[in-house]
Amino acid sequence: MEISPDPALLNVLYWITLIAVVVSSASAVLKAGLKQFDLFGVVMIAIATGLGGGSLRDMLLDRPVFWIHDQIFFIASIGSAFAVFLSARFMNISPRLFLIPDAAGLATFAIAGTLVAIMLGVPWLVASFMGVMTGTMGGIFRDVLCNEPPMVFHSPLYATVSWLGSLLFILLLYSGMEITLAAIVAGLSIFTARLLALHFDIHLPSFRFKVTDHK
Repeated sequence: MEISPDPALLNVLYWITLIAVVVSSASAVLKAGLKQFDLFGVVMIAIATGLGGGSLRDMLLDRPVFWIHDQIFFIASIGSAFAVFLSARFMNISPRLFLIPDAAGLATFAIAGTLVAIMLGVPWLVASFMGVMTGTMGGIFRDVLCNEPPMVFHSPLYATVSWLGSLLFILLLYSGMEITLAAIVAGLSIFTARLLALHFDIHLPSFRFKVTDHK
């Protein structure tokens, strides 16, 4: 399936991506704040988180890297980092609050990544994985820079809900649903499912070796 990149569609993609950059960068600042990094460190981690997944997607799809092509995304990432950094100095913020913008970033970037791939005529299964990669790689960069195991590998239903949401988005498009509505439905599904997984602590099975009794 390939969707023609008309002006209306490009406008939808623009705003989805901009929202994704802002909320992902914000989540990175809140996470980095737990490490008490200085302003420069916080901004660098925010940039890596807000722009990293989309950058990798664009390089793999051989298209101009989105924030180099349009610097408003770079400015938005830095602006979001500064805003949260300053706000945290005057407000009491729970250490777990970053999970909410992180879930929002996961959802919006998953939809944006899937949509970009579909617009380029990428097969639907690969397009859905491009959504997963766009949604999760920024968080992986963030956690590695914070010297922590990437949350995507052990946190409740992280990449899983991203992939299912990307597939749902594609299914809705195949069914003829209007693109903006499909993006909203699929994005809210990812966001809600991620928060529910966190609340109820729902995990995929972990790898374990069979324990044998040696006598």
